[in-house]
Amino acid sequence: MSNFVANLPHLKCYVRKEYLHDLNKGHGEFVDCVIIAVKSIQGRALMFEAYLPDYGACFDKFPLSAFVWRKDIKEDEQLPLGTIELWDCFSNNIQIWTKQLLKNCDVDIVIRGGQKIGGQYLFTIDSCNGDVNMIDVGVSEVPEEHKQFNFGKLDNGQYFAQPNNRMLWYEQSLTPKELKRPDFQVSTRYFHCEQERKWAFGDNYDYFYKDEKRTESEKLQDELEPIDE
Repeated sequence: MSNFVANLPHLKCYVRKEYLHDLNKGHGEFVDCVIIAVKSIQGRALMFEAYLPDYGACFDKFPLSAFVWRKDIKEDEQLPLGTIELWDCFSNNIQIWTKQLLKNCDVDIVIRGGQKIGGQYLFTIDSCNGDVNMIDVGVSEVPEEHKQFNFGKLDNGQYFAQPNNRMLWYEQSLTPKELKRPDFQVSTRYFHCEQERKWAFGDNYDYFYKDEKRTESEKLQDELEPIDE
C-alpha cells in the first residue's frame, strides 16, 4: 500500500491569495495558514494542504510556490516553482523524517547558474516504491536517479525542497570556515550483503550456526550445475 500523503511538522505561514482563486485574482494579498500535509504523485510537483484559520477551512493541492513564511517579501527576489523545487515527485510513496544533527541548520541552496541562496533546513521528504506487489514504474529506487526533498526556509521568504547535491550545510560545531569543493560522483551501484554464494546455512539448524565457507569445488559445481530451487 502506497503512502502518497503524509502529515507535516507544524508550519505556520502565509499562502498567496491568488492560489485560493485558481490564479485569477487576489495577487499581492496573503492569508494566514498552517501547512498540515503533503501529497506525492509521480511526475507532478509536491502538493501541500493547509488549514486556513480565518475561514475554518482546509485547502489542498497547493504547490510550494504558494507559500511564504513572512509577508515583507520583495517580489523581484521571489523564485519560480521549478527553482525552489528542482524535481517532480519520483513515487506515490513518501515518508517524512529529519536529519536530527542538521535540524534548523543554516544552509545554502545552489540554483541554476551557481548562485547561492541562504536558508534553514527543517525536514526531509523521501520516497520509494512502497508496494512490492505493484510494478515499479518510477525511479525512486534507482541509485543514480533517487533524490531527497530537503525542505526548509529561504532568506527571501519562500520555502525550498532541494536534493542533497544542490545544498551546502553549515553545522557550526563541525563545519570548518573554509569548505572543500565537492568533487563527488553520483552513486550508480546496488550494494548487497548476500550477492555471493560464499556461505551455506540452509542445512544448518543450530542456534549458533558456524559460518563455514563454501569450498572452491562447491562453488565450481554451482557454476556447472545450478542448485535447483
